[in-house]
Amino acid sequence: MQNGSRELVLNAGAGVWPGDVVAAAGPRFGLADGGGSATLRRTWLDTFDWRLYRAGLTLEQVSRAAMSELTLTARDGEVVAAAPLAAGRPGSRVSWPSLLSGLPVGPLRERLEPVVGVRALMPVARAVSKVREQRVLNSDGKTVARIAVDRMAVTYPSRAQAAPRLLLRPVRGYQAQASRLASALLAVPGVAEASLPVLDLALAAAGHYPAESAVRADIQLDADMPAAAALATVLTALLDTLEANVSGTIRDIDTEFLHDLRIAVRRTRSALKLAGGALPDRLARRFRPEFRWLGALTTPTRDLDVYLEEFPRMAAGLVAASPAELAPLLEHLAADRAAAQRQLARGLRSARFSRLAAQWREALAGVPASARSRPRAGQLAAGRIAHANQRVLAGGAAITPASPAASLHELRKRCKELRYLMEMFRSLHDPAEHWRAVRELKALQDCLGEFQDTDVQAARLRAFADQLMEEKVAPAATLLAMGEIAAGLTRRERKARGEFDERFRDFISPPSQDRIRALTAAAR
Repeated sequence: MQNGSRELVLNAGAGVWPGDVVAAAGPRFGLADGGGSATLRRTWLDTFDWRLYRAGLTLEQVSRAAMSELTLTARDGEVVAAAPLAAGRPGSRVSWPSLLSGLPVGPLRERLEPVVGVRALMPVARAVSKVREQRVLNSDGKTVARIAVDRMAVTYPSRAQAAPRLLLRPVRGYQAQASRLASALLAVPGVAEASLPVLDLALAAAGHYPAESAVRADIQLDADMPAAAALATVLTALLDTLEANVSGTIRDIDTEFLHDLRIAVRRTRSALKLAGGALPDRLARRFRPEFRWLGALTTPTRDLDVYLEEFPRMAAGLVAASPAELAPLLEHLAADRAAAQRQLARGLRSARFSRLAAQWREALAGVPASARSRPRAGQLAAGRIAHANQRVLAGGAAITPASPAASLHELRKRCKELRYLMEMFRSLHDPAEHWRAVRELKALQDCLGEFQDTDVQAARLRAFADQLMEEKVAPAATLLAMGEIAAGLTRRERKARGEFDERFRDFISPPSQDRIRALTAAAR
């Protein structure tokens, strides 16, 4: 804590209450009124995937009367940055969930940007604190410290009463006496030094923990378990992730909800395509068309999200034109995106999607886990990874300087399939070996991704230009600026194409291939 402050937690279950603690500390200290009491409304904020918490940071909004303040603290209680959210202050009214663009410009927002990124901040806990402050007097009647007694009632994610807290703040010049007071208080049975931030205490009181909200939890498989059971375990975890992101996607809280939902859908489709034969009762054949429909449903919105996320980068690269001249294009993209989002939300609210999720979960739950089933998970992983790797090698070797863009796009799909299989069965591999095997594959994927993304974006930009010209809603300056962006995309596309040979040579090098073979051997 700052300035020598000490935070203590009382065990109310042991019958310890704030009013009794100082008296029990001994006759050397007394209490006097310290300014009355206050009611604080507290809201702790984080991203859906707890990025701040995982970075050791806590963001809290504390409101009293008409005043409100956002404070970002480190895990040791040190204040990193703060911003007032006073009523009537321009730009200070924030409703949650909120993207960082909705926060006041300043040091707090700047500190949050590299951690939060494109995710929205949303309440993860709420509480009401009744705080009463008192002065602690020594035998001479001098104020040596102030004690704030905090009785906190958690209201979200569930209702609960947290353990009372004492915040001891020494008065300047009396740090030594305040330290002795703290020692005396800690000697009282049921009083302990606070070892967790207040957010953790609130979540613990509510019986809720950040780990429960993680939607990318590692899946632990055993090489000797039946392949069907292993695949059902993986697919169930992917369904959990998919369903966890549905509400945020429908509400359009931030673009990462749809991104994570699509990853779960793509990995499910890849698993059904590449390893679905291990499932019984033709489950893969039955459900593949439905997941194909779901993938198609989510594509338009995500494609526009990617384009809009890339827009600032593309606009910043303008030389002859001004970013302001792209305003008609930006309005066009935003309108298309709003229409696509409405269609997506309808699809995710539909009876078809509800049936798919329910029937898929029921089908996976019915996959037998018989110990006599064949093949085993390790055998399935080794065989599928080896086969997918061979397809990447063959596809890459067939590419020449004269190959069309479609050939590289197809190779990117093969690389994705290999990557999905490696991630699906990663718990069967040594973590260090897995990371080294993925490294060269990821470099190849990044190169192919840059090539395809710029190729597709340039093609879409030309299509947008045709639409704007047909609708006669864009001046010539906008079309010229779009032409400059298209030229920049083409340069990036050519650069990525020129790097392909080197990236592919790295991937097919003996050390890289030895690492992939080591993974398949270890999984058997």
